[in-house]
Amino acid sequence: MKNHKKINYRSSLFLILFLFLSSLISLKTLKKVNIQDIRISGSKLFTQSDLVNNLSLEFPIRLILIETNFLEKELKQNLSLKNVSVSRQLFPFGLKVQINTRTPVAYAEKILNDEKILGFIDKDGVFINEQNADNINLTNLTIKVFGWKEKFKKILSEILIAQENYEFEIVKITFSANGFLTVEEKDLKTIFLGFNPNLISYQLQIIENLKNELKKKNFSKKIDNIDLTNPNKPKIKVFKP
Repeated sequence: MKNHKKINYRSSLFLILFLFLSSLISLKTLKKVNIQDIRISGSKLFTQSDLVNNLSLEFPIRLILIETNFLEKELKQNLSLKNVSVSRQLFPFGLKVQINTRTPVAYAEKILNDEKILGFIDKDGVFINEQNADNINLTNLTIKVFGWKEKFKKILSEILIAQENYEFEIVKITFSANGFLTVEEKDLKTIFLGFNPNLISYQLQIIENLKNELKKKNFSKKIDNIDLTNPNKPKIKVFKP
């Protein structure tokens, strides 16, 4: 009989505790999140206001109404982030935002609505607005990119990765208004690559071969430009005194 009463007492206590916690959780999820309830980790570049200004949500907003996946997509796009994780928390109450920024490897310029916008790009060819770039190591950048567009990301990434793996040294990458690609190499000068992104890997190999070959012959100082639009038939134009 006593055991039965103990079991009933424990069951009642557990039920009361469960109901209390359920009520507390329900109240917490209905509570509104304010700007000061946002906790940022992974980067000191952005403030709570920076995050809120780049979200379509209006704060304060109830915690239960926040779609974290949607917030992650917005922040990643608007702040040019490598990755971002947003999670709702009850204790402590608010939003936890883990940020992974992109590392600039080149200066960049793009045209948006007839306006020139300055910034940077990373190894993935992603454009980073000036205010969203970490100032660390910016003084070491030696490459400039002109005419950046979203559709050029992949080809830019190939060039930047090749720059690390090969012996040549690209200093400028330019896309014309119609998409014609030209690069400038430190010794080989202006190199025309053209419109076909499928040729870029082959063209970069040829640039590497030419650089090595011309270095042996000490010929690079005489070069004006190189046309690799047809990589099977490279054309080298030299200065004529």
